[in-house]
Amino acid sequence: MRRFDWNTLDEAARIAAVARPAGRSDPALRTAVAAIVEDVRAGGWEALVAQALRIDGATPERVPVAAAAEEARRILSTEQLRAIELARRNIVRFHEKSLPAEHAVETVPGLSVRKVWRPIDRIGLYVPGGVAPLFSTLMMLALPARAAGVREIVVATPPRAGGGLDPVIALAADMCGIPAIWTAGGAQAIAALAFGAGDIPRVAKICGPGNAWVAEAKACVAGLPGGPAIDMPAGPSELLVIADGGANPAVVAADLLSQAEHDRQAQVLLVTTSAELADAVEAELNAQLASLPRAEVAEAALASARLILAETTEQAVEIANLYAPEHLSLAVADHLALVELVRNAGAVFAGYAAAETFGDYLAGSSHVLPTDGAARAWSGVSVYSFLKAISIQQATPEAARQLAAPAAALARLEGLEAHARAAETRQLEVVA
Repeated sequence: MRRFDWNTLDEAARIAAVARPAGRSDPALRTAVAAIVEDVRAGGWEALVAQALRIDGATPERVPVAAAAEEARRILSTEQLRAIELARRNIVRFHEKSLPAEHAVETVPGLSVRKVWRPIDRIGLYVPGGVAPLFSTLMMLALPARAAGVREIVVATPPRAGGGLDPVIALAADMCGIPAIWTAGGAQAIAALAFGAGDIPRVAKICGPGNAWVAEAKACVAGLPGGPAIDMPAGPSELLVIADGGANPAVVAADLLSQAEHDRQAQVLLVTTSAELADAVEAELNAQLASLPRAEVAEAALASARLILAETTEQAVEIANLYAPEHLSLAVADHLALVELVRNAGAVFAGYAAAETFGDYLAGSSHVLPTDGAARAWSGVSVYSFLKAISIQQATPEAARQLAAPAAALARLEGLEAHARAAETRQLEVVA
């Protein structure tokens, strides 16, 4: 990990210290993604197949999940099945309790303005699976969508090596009430969801994380005419840990490695007030890395890791707010006070006992969170991601007559005469 002493850095050096890996904004990647998206948008199913064969080596297929889900139930242990069911229950419980209430306000006597919530008709979910089958991501997307009342859910995930659908992803889909999944990955899958391809229908919104190609493709399709909405920029994983001298260096190192093993472009940062803890964490990283099955991936990610010495935990939170991490761990004694200072983070894990891994799997809130600093303005996936707010106005005839003149005056201030006349028609006695 590169080490920095925050209080010796000027402003430019501080910005550099918390910079994301350069590869995430590669102009060549953007150009390649745009070409794939345009090819699939223009060429439909045939173009999607050609891109999928070139990149994944397999033709996309709509795979019914029932048979593969039963296979998963046979091969998984009782403990594993119970753990998945526990995660499902917690996610459902949290999101069903998170549904927004409708409310109405009488802004003036006789004029009522109401806000109601309606689910999006059809959404597309992208589930990463090229390196590891992230069945948990499917649950973290589909269950909030179900809680919101979405009518149609279209899921795409990369095929396994040699083709087909991973049985555990099939099991998760079955537990979420999803009958089939499309085996398509990468930018080509995002384009197919965005504009339709063959029997893959176009969706109104695409949700889900992915690698830099997927994140760029989501941004690309959202910016095109007729393109879908997206949940957020959700690319390679990142974790910032704030730790004081009382933190356990082995636990801190384990948390950092848990995100580093996701992707070579993942980024982890440690901000601490203790130089002794920093030394101990670095030693633990080296010790724990050697035994990881995905050590090569984690080691590559650690090349972009940062270790920052701060004067106080309050200053550490300001560093975190500048970085705006996807995940923020507060491994400090005064975590409750620090939570109040956090302005920019996708999710916060407060206290020595709170594990980011709990949030990844079974705490209940979705682990699909904004990356690349998007937490400054974006929220993670929730039931709100799958709902639209609609305002409804009702007025009594008397209220309409009272409001017509001031509304017309405001319209004429903007030079909109037809607006003004439409308001003034409400002054007529025949209004009912």
